[in-house]
Amino acid sequence: MTQSFNTVALIGKYQSPDVAGAVLSIAGFLRERGLAVWIEQGTASSIGLVGEFATATYDDIGVQADLAVVLGGDGTMLNTARRLSEHAVPLVGINQGRLGFLTDISRNEALAKLSEILDGRYTEESRAMIDAEVLRAGHRVFHTLALNDVVVNKGDLGRMIEFDLLIDGEYVYTQRSDGMILTTPTGSTAYALSANGPILHPNVGGIALVPLCPHALTARPVTLPDTCRIEIVLLPPHDARVHFDGQTRFDARAGDLVRVTRSPKDLRLLHPEGYSYFAMLREKLHWSATPRLP
Repeated sequence: MTQSFNTVALIGKYQSPDVAGAVLSIAGFLRERGLAVWIEQGTASSIGLVGEFATATYDDIGVQADLAVVLGGDGTMLNTARRLSEHAVPLVGINQGRLGFLTDISRNEALAKLSEILDGRYTEESRAMIDAEVLRAGHRVFHTLALNDVVVNKGDLGRMIEFDLLIDGEYVYTQRSDGMILTTPTGSTAYALSANGPILHPNVGGIALVPLCPHALTARPVTLPDTCRIEIVLLPPHDARVHFDGQTRFDARAGDLVRVTRSPKDLRLLHPEGYSYFAMLREKLHWSATPRLP
């Protein structure tokens, strides 16, 4: 069953004047279709569209918009997903960046593909998010959500860190390494991929653990059911830095516990008809490409 769209919000890449033309073009297109058009407050301010269209906060968009169109790269989508995580507003991504694993509509096809989606010709996909918190002496000192990954690493230190890994309260191992990536299926094609982690299909109910430069030849990525509670305990004297989707960070201390579980909140993504996850991978990762001779 397709959803009708009456109020559409536009969210652009943070503080990027480069998206101004695309935002203005799409806003005009939506207005011509008789839809209420909102521009996210920060987007409108950064590209100088204040006053031309109604502006709205992320909370307003989450509560009242029927659709949010994200113009930028995957980083913009990650930020938007976290900001709207408390709401069930569906997102459409228009790629103004480079790779575009999440923002899958090209800028050249934006109006045509948006028209199809507004006419009800789309497929909907749910993407799992993870809930992350840092505990210090049993008390929560930080909490957020992530769509891609949580990364525990050595930060600015020039040496490895050491930590215990526990799954559902059971001790698994102690590891010395540069850190650990805990990734969703969505994030498996991001940082985890460059660290030789597995590619997880979005429908896989799993969280992958990918060690960063472990001091052991037998340390390998492991994929766990996303029903697990994953905990990393930093061992003295090592402090560490914890990154969430590569956009938010927290400086953890020795003895802190980083806990990751699947969030009850899922991201709703809308794709034009004909979208294929494998076709996207083939294009972005250059599968089947003929090797170039020097």
